[in-house]
Amino acid sequence: MKTGLIITGGRIHRDFAGKLIREQGALADCVVAVDGGLEATKALGLAPDAIVGDFDTVPEEILKEYQKDPHILWDVHRPEKDETDTELAINTAMKLGCKRLLILGATGGRLDHELSNIHLLKLCLDRETEAFLYDPWNKVYLLDKGKTFRKQQVYGTYISFIPLTQQVKGITLQGFKYPLTNKDLSIGEEAGLCVSNELAQEEAAIRFDSGILICVESKDQ
Repeated sequence: MKTGLIITGGRIHRDFAGKLIREQGALADCVVAVDGGLEATKALGLAPDAIVGDFDTVPEEILKEYQKDPHILWDVHRPEKDETDTELAINTAMKLGCKRLLILGATGGRLDHELSNIHLLKLCLDRETEAFLYDPWNKVYLLDKGKTFRKQQVYGTYISFIPLTQQVKGITLQGFKYPLTNKDLSIGEEAGLCVSNELAQEEAAIRFDSGILICVESKDQ
């Protein structure tokens, strides 16, 4: 499965990003830099395969440096457009054949962009592409089917499940500190029921009948 690393123009903690890239990003088959994310891309010593955006937030000297590289795919857009730069980057990564995306800088800044980026995960799901948003405290992705979690592999202490669709039916949690059996979860109802759960055993599993969940594996700051 071809993996793409997307460096967006949002808030990027470079020490964390460097560690993640060493552990997982090294597996990436291509790197897509997004506008202001070029600054972080350069600082992290990455060679982008594609650069996307309207380039209203990237320093001119960095932009000129990358413009000298004939091997980079450029996807240039006007500032007035319907898509966010992150959506354009996801589309570019998919065009390059990526079916698994690691996305940095998509959280922790403006809330409107963060919510939009979480919803872009649905775009990836619809196109049968795995996608994960990472920051130092969170790993965010979608579930449309069950999953088994292993204590040594989870991103942090806590795992939360939040409905993306109006209703998620038949949720069963086994091996968690707070188990559930065949519970329906709706947007706006019992909002805290599946938030801040923890593994009570070495393995835990979620199963559900229908719907889509936002899954957040997280740790305290």
